[in-house]
Amino acid sequence: MENSELELKKSNIATQANYDLIKGDFTTEESQEILSYLINKKINFHQLKSFSTEIRFGEVDTKSSKRCEELIESKASISKFIQSAKEQGKTLRIKSTVTIEAI
Repeated sequence: MENSELELKKSNIATQANYDLIKGDFTTEESQEILSYLINKKINFHQLKSFSTEIRFGEVDTKSSKRCEELIESKASISKFIQSAKEQGKTLRIKSTVTIEAI
């Protein structure tokens, strides 16, 4: 395949896509389970990434460390929100869209 054909095919690729990750009504218990699981996975990802960088290069991955802190704060805030909804006998509607962009 010639380079020009390859470049044309690459240019037809969408530069952005959206996907519904979470979409529905949930009990407070389900909401806590779903959101805690997702946030814990993200925290674990960044902790492992930071650990790997520290072992391989002898330096802290400041971006991952900062992101872990942000996620831990978000998790606490979400838990408080869900607890408040639980005390009020509410059901929660959660919507989460993942946007992927080719940059």
